Amino acid sequence: MLTAGAAALLAALGLVSPPVAGAAPASGPDAFSETAQQQIAALQAVKAGRTAAESKVDSKLLVAAKGVGKQLNALQSGATVSAAGTVLVDIRASKVSPDLLAGLTKAGAGIRAVSDRYGSVRAEVPLGKVGEIAARGDVKRVEQADQAMTARELATPATTPEKTETKQQKADRIAGELQKAVSAKTQRSAAAAAPLVSEGDRAHNADLARQQFGVTGVGVKACALSDGVDSLAASQAKGELPPDVDVIAGQEGDGDEGTAMLEIIHDLAPRAALGFASAFNSDASFADNIRKLRFESHCDVIVDDVIYFKESPFQDWIIAQAVNDVTADGALYFSSAGNEGNVASGTAAHWEGDFADSGKSVGKFAGTAHNFAGAAGNQIYEPISNASSAGVPVTLHWSDPLGASANDYDLYLLNSAGAVVSFSQNVQDGTQDPYEILQTPAFGGTGLRLAVVKFSGANRYLSLSALRGRFSDSADGLKAYNTPGVTVGHSAARDAFSVAAAPAAKAFGRALEPGDPANPAGPYPGSFSGATKAERFTSDGPRRVFYEANGTPITPGNVSSTGGEVRNKPEITAADGVQTSVSGFNPFFGTSAAAPHAAAIAALVLSGNPGLPPAEVREALINTAIDIETPGRDNFTGSGVILADKVLAYTGASPQPLAVAKQPTVTPADGGSALDPGDTAKVTLPVTNDGDGTAVSTSVVLTSPTPGVTVAPRSKSYGTISPGQTGVNDFTITVPASQQLGVPVVLNARVTFAGAHSPTTTSFALPVGTPSPVAQDFAYAGEPVAIPDNSPVGASVTIPVTGVGRASKVTFSVDGTTCSTDPTSTTVGLNHSYVGDLVGTLTSPSGAKATVFQRNGGSGKNLCQVVFADNAAAAFSTVTSANAPFTGSWRPTQALTGNLAGAAADGTWTFGVVDAAGGDAGFIRSVALHINGFVQPPAAGAPSNVRSVTNNGPVHPL
Repeated sequence: MLTAGAAALLAALGLVSPPVAGAAPASGPDAFSETAQQQIAALQAVKAGRTAAESKVDSKLLVAAKGVGKQLNALQSGATVSAAGTVLVDIRASKVSPDLLAGLTKAGAGIRAVSDRYGSVRAEVPLGKVGEIAARGDVKRVEQADQAMTARELATPATTPEKTETKQQKADRIAGELQKAVSAKTQRSAAAAAPLVSEGDRAHNADLARQQFGVTGVGVKACALSDGVDSLAASQAKGELPPDVDVIAGQEGDGDEGTAMLEIIHDLAPRAALGFASAFNSDASFADNIRKLRFESHCDVIVDDVIYFKESPFQDWIIAQAVNDVTADGALYFSSAGNEGNVASGTAAHWEGDFADSGKSVGKFAGTAHNFAGAAGNQIYEPISNASSAGVPVTLHWSDPLGASANDYDLYLLNSAGAVVSFSQNVQDGTQDPYEILQTPAFGGTGLRLAVVKFSGANRYLSLSALRGRFSDSADGLKAYNTPGVTVGHSAARDAFSVAAAPAAKAFGRALEPGDPANPAGPYPGSFSGATKAERFTSDGPRRVFYEANGTPITPGNVSSTGGEVRNKPEITAADGVQTSVSGFNPFFGTSAAAPHAAAIAALVLSGNPGLPPAEVREALINTAIDIETPGRDNFTGSGVILADKVLAYTGASPQPLAVAKQPTVTPADGGSALDPGDTAKVTLPVTNDGDGTAVSTSVVLTSPTPGVTVAPRSKSYGTISPGQTGVNDFTITVPASQQLGVPVVLNARVTFAGAHSPTTTSFALPVGTPSPVAQDFAYAGEPVAIPDNSPVGASVTIPVTGVGRASKVTFSVDGTTCSTDPTSTTVGLNHSYVGDLVGTLTSPSGAKATVFQRNGGSGKNLCQVVFADNAAAAFSTVTSANAPFTGSWRPTQALTGNLAGAAADGTWTFGVVDAAGGDAGFIRSVALHINGFVQPPAAGAPSNVRSVTNNGPVHPL
């Protein structure tokens, strides 16, 4: 509803009922129509009349809250308001505190993502509460949630309504694919034995390079960020991906572009370790996950295919800053250049340059329009092609530092009749970002055009982009103005690799616009050459940047077209249009597919040259690239398309050994089944060569930091170990009689060999004491706890444990009395309408954590009488919705005993559940711990216990 103040203001301006669009005189190239003047004046009135708190609110949210847009002909507020009256927002705060989160929850917000590092909370909040939230002193700004897109090029244009798959339909499809893959694997069918391989493997000569240089990715971890990995289990069951992909818990995401990217990496670098985290929870979460992949998951090569619309072209924002952090630490970072088109192919929708004052004032308050024609005339509009006008995000950035813009620019979208259709007019008065964004109508329009208005302040260098749109001459005489440089954001970070696309095989299957030239085809089954053509949609550079990441000007006093630094982006080109086994990604087009090909080749380089400095990898990729398109380096293919064999030859790659100590076997000298205080024992230590090359002069130094433990001999030779083979030697350890029962003996095995990976060091914790055959049970005794939908805050229950001492074995159960698939059941241990949304984590009193389950089970409902035990026959990751309600014994995602035993078990344990997707709900009701301690030695004079229990006893019956 229109507020009284806003209604009075519009009435005073005579704008409550403006003329209809069809009756308005069409605007000329150098003037706004009367309707547009009235609409902009009304919007500026809202802007001028803001309170201090309202100045922190996104302009579209404010107009929607005040109801102004409904009173202005043809105008869309641009705010996405749900049927429940809520909006998804990014709350930028001075600090994310418990008080802030509690205040948001009290205001009815659903928390979606939290970043402590970047002071950002993504939340779904009632529209009517936005002002209240903005009024908080710890809130800097409330923005409409920053949106993102991947660089996948769709087979159908945006104007074609896409069939939306429901959550249940997707779950059923993925479950069916998984079941089919498992059945094929069981039957050892031909399909199961012949995984699909990207045509990029052949086109990049990666297949020949692996044979010629003997490198496979060993010793390297390559990780991807994208939307999600919904079909990960199905790809693993098909043999398309290895079983040990490291997915950050709670960051599995939603979608399957990540799965397709991982398949590409695995095709080219089949023995590289793999990891994943979603980039789609929020912009700040994306930045957090980039850092987690390097600093927690230890990824050597990281690749993404995502752009957030707020990413600045002129300064490294939080996502680019995270890229800078990981590249400074030695990681190689690859990112899609984007599919926003390029000037050379006539597919661009990007203009950047200095603001040119048209002399045309706008509205009744302030503002002059930008003249796109510059010295060539006076045109205040940039026309958007009718064929590429549907649902297009349009961004405006200018050359002020982030968080410190005192020059206020606004962005308007008008139709051919001269009426404002959409707008973005945030306040910039010294503490805000130089950024505006709007979106074209979902089904496009005819004769849409953009206008940039300087509301107040100094002239600045502008960047205007219609992402996946096209600027083209209009039917009513407007000329389109395009300039190179649409590649922006973290892809343009100094040390990132921005990757363009060229087809490996068949041409992209549709014209980008009616009447466009044919799309190029690739060389498959041949390889890339100088005749290769880039995809017509691939984004161009270069990227002009005015500020360092901290806001320091690069050229103080000059933020115009002659200032800053120019980064040559993109750097290289790689394959797209390739096959994967992932539904919807066969073929897989776009720079989303190109970037993982480049990352995989980099993984091969590191595999054959461990420790090669990033600068030398960059030199090799650029210097060996095959020049394509315009002779010499160009702004949409960079130095050219890369070939794996040339890069590996340039770097002198060779097969590297990787000798690693494996889990030892302990045999006490007294014949007992367990290592006890005072024992002497034989330690049989295997060393396996997991590498591509032969490990020669292999030796092991075995030491223990545990006080009083002796190891003899200290070192032994293992000689030569061929790839895939294992050498074995025996050592003797002595445990002091004073060793505390349950406190493990730690052994450090340092393996040296002739090779760049040498030495490798592995630590092993050997349990001391005889595990008790009796498990003690500790159950949660409180009331049911609701699991908040789609919230990283999650729900948790605590379980106090006493009288155990140190744990020898940990088992966890989700209990219940009567099992069913009724999502509202109160007799199951955990009721939830979509178990595949959930991540369960068990935390010991020491703070050690183990993931119990991780987005498994699809649309299956309820956990009931489930035992999670390390020695269960099947992993819970293999369940489908058909197994619901989930019962029986299953292996957890991470070992419980291995991660949680050894430390003192007494204290408070915590079981937490996070719902990582929207639309479903449930409760934690009945869970329990089952912990085995150690057999206590007999009292003096008492007979000794017979030690007949092993560490791998049966699951404790419930």
